[in-house]
Amino acid sequence: MKNVRVGVIGVGYLGRFHAEKYAALSGVTLVGVVDDHPGRSGQIAQNLNTQAFTDPLHLIGKVDAVSIVVPTALHHRIAKPFLEQGVHVLLEKPVTATLDQADELIALADRGNLVLQIGHIERFNPAVTAVRSLLKAPRYMTAERAAPFTVRCTDVNVVLDLMIHDLDIVMDFAGAAPREVSAAGASIITREIDMAAARIVFENGCVADVAASRVSEEKKRLLRVFDGENVYLCDYQAQRATVSRRGTADTPELVAHTLTTERCDTLADEIRSFVHCAQNGSRPEVSGREGRRALALATLITNNIMQGVTGFVPVS
Repeated sequence: MKNVRVGVIGVGYLGRFHAEKYAALSGVTLVGVVDDHPGRSGQIAQNLNTQAFTDPLHLIGKVDAVSIVVPTALHHRIAKPFLEQGVHVLLEKPVTATLDQADELIALADRGNLVLQIGHIERFNPAVTAVRSLLKAPRYMTAERAAPFTVRCTDVNVVLDLMIHDLDIVMDFAGAAPREVSAAGASIITREIDMAAARIVFENGCVADVAASRVSEEKKRLLRVFDGENVYLCDYQAQRATVSRRGTADTPELVAHTLTTERCDTLADEIRSFVHCAQNGSRPEVSGREGRRALALATLITNNIMQGVTGFVPVS
């Protein structure tokens, strides 16, 4: 198998882990890391026996693929020249700041027959994959994602920061396009939306209630899926899943059974999948189009909240 030369652009909290995963993979050469803080990139480069750069463009001609782990506002500007030069891109979520920017990156990837993978990491969560394989026709879903406040990732609102994970999953599980959306939210600490809730009605009649908060006292990441006689629960944090069904006792009750899952390093699996796609030209688990789909829904929810539109709005 062809060795893949990779670089990581942005080695802050999350980008550092990207670099470490690449450095540990066989068949991969971590050519270098890039950050606008030379001290940070220099230290990580030293730890991983690679090279530090201050300009992303210095990687062009040296790499076959890159991870881009920078603030969302910079996604388009940094990813574009790499796609133009034939480099595969793993771009952290959300795909871009605007839909027009996403469309341009998708077109570039298509033109160059390149992998454009978006970092919706929950697709690799064993609780999600276990439930997904069993679903038949979900009719109702609830997703709750909450975390205590931290200054990290406050460059975007909670819909684009946290809720977008669940928007991607419920659209995937529903197996249909959104038809109508209602939303509400509020700013608590930052100038952006810090907590939000949305109801999504899909074309096939499935309904999803999705809530996210980054001003919670506890960390919680749960998804419930009501599918016929089965109620599935995904605990993203614990990477565990259960299915509950009506028991056989005279008194009606739900009896839960634990699904078989094996705890994994989801980021390592995501990066391993990206490298495999870059080597074989195969379709990524979350393509640019799916990243755009999640961004479109998140953008509509954001706009409704900002404009105070809490009733149902058609998805155009």
